Amino acid sequence: MHDIAIVGAGPYGLSVAAYLRKRGLSFRIFGPPMDTWISHMPKGMCLKSDGFASDLYDPDRAFTLKKFCSERGIRYADRGIPVQLNTFTSYGVAFSERMVPELENKLVVGVERTQDKEGFAIHLDSGETCYAKRVVMAVGVTHFEHVPENLEGLGAQYVSHSARVCEAAPFKGKDVVVVGAGASALDTSGLLKAAGVNVRLVARRAELKFHSKPTGKPRTWWQRLRHPDSGLGPGLRSRFFSNAPWAFHFFPESLRLKAVQRTLGPSGGYFIHDMIVGKVPTLLGQTIESAEVRDGKVHLHLQGKDGSSTELVTEHIIAATGYKVSLERLRFLSADLRSEIREGSGFPILSRDFECSVPGLYFVGLAAANSFGPVMRFAFGAGFAAKRITRALKREVAVGRARVASVQLAVKSE
Repeated sequence: MHDIAIVGAGPYGLSVAAYLRKRGLSFRIFGPPMDTWISHMPKGMCLKSDGFASDLYDPDRAFTLKKFCSERGIRYADRGIPVQLNTFTSYGVAFSERMVPELENKLVVGVERTQDKEGFAIHLDSGETCYAKRVVMAVGVTHFEHVPENLEGLGAQYVSHSARVCEAAPFKGKDVVVVGAGASALDTSGLLKAAGVNVRLVARRAELKFHSKPTGKPRTWWQRLRHPDSGLGPGLRSRFFSNAPWAFHFFPESLRLKAVQRTLGPSGGYFIHDMIVGKVPTLLGQTIESAEVRDGKVHLHLQGKDGSSTELVTEHIIAATGYKVSLERLRFLSADLRSEIREGSGFPILSRDFECSVPGLYFVGLAAANSFGPVMRFAFGAGFAAKRITRALKREVAVGRARVASVQLAVKSE
């Protein structure tokens, strides 16, 4: 039985693995590298995070995005130059090859407790079953795609979550409505419009928000004091959420949940502004009342904030409506295992070391946001998670080995 298994090979899974490797801990890690970013993001998009906040992490900081760009001759700046999606994914794959050569490109199709409750059985799509005493769940966001109930019943022919829309080609010649006001909605709308797709944008918000474009001028000391830089952008709140997830963990649960829901709400990068405003028709301040399919078209019934009603007829809806954590959506976890995990508002309740109520089972990334704050929604949070969880695992593995050694010694003495 292995000491540790990691499920997922995005920024969190790879960073945890790089830390474990450097600390001499044995592990196995499963999953296609950077799969969420490669397979579930709009081609041609840019990251909203600054360059310095888009690193993957190892204890020595030996392979940062800055170093990768320098080696490849890619234009880079800590701030002010948007990170292209293909740059970030290429960097992540290179990080996995250089820092985590143990990565196995296999899908995990099942996880359950062993009969003796001393570990976990991890079933792979290759037919192999791996056994580990501890499991780190670094599954990313795609398991938690959220589609509103009044759209969910339309079927895949008529509605897709934005995570399933990476290219414009399948929508050429179609009429499409994108629902949402966040980065996914804006990036997807811009991608489709640039490809010549007839696209409209519908959102509950009364106005679209975009990040401010960098001026290129040095900020004054007063600006830096009032709005300090952080991995989540400028501002005192963002600085706290970026730098003190350990302190966030001590907040009451109700306060934590509100902070996660309300901090860094829907907005687009400044670089997408000109692809949307004045080019993509938008209907703002609209709530979806109902939707049905008639004669092969989707009829979308909207209600405005002023009480007005509007009907849109389209061929396909893209729900860029974000992600909602729910343990029930992790179907590869056995029902028995899911039932043992204490949760709050769908999130697993985690210890200060990211361990849930099932001993030996850890969660990082979005699933840990209600315990450690909004930073867990971003790659920047992987550094804290990797450091904290590695320290805990090293301690647990050492204790476990000492226990085994003492048992073996007792047996020999008999």
